[in-house]
Amino acid sequence: MATNVEITILLDFYGEMLTEKQRDFLGYYYNDDLSLSEIAENEGITRQGVRDAIKRAETLLYEMESKLGFAKKLDGIKENLRQIIACAESINAYNLEHELSREINETTVRIKSLALDVIE
Repeated sequence: MATNVEITILLDFYGEMLTEKQRDFLGYYYNDDLSLSEIAENEGITRQGVRDAIKRAETLLYEMESKLGFAKKLDGIKENLRQIIACAESINAYNLEHELSREINETTVRIKSLALDVIE
């Protein structure tokens, strides 16, 4: 079963590869929290037509992620950056306990800042 978060993330990565209608339907369903019936009424098609379009679009998003893996790679990058931040914090703590080099302190602060910019 697809979760809102999964689909939203995959839509961010691969949404432009879907048709405009597919993007719209997924957006209405997952982002705007409209029901299948509400979307069908707004679009002038059947509820089943909306459901089928959403399921096809979800399948395409999962297939693209399976082949390209961008969302998974981003998760790995974020985890590595968290570890880099932890290392910078350890270096800074050691520096404060032993010699208090201003350059080391400034560099670790910069490392943390750069890593946080990518994560957020």
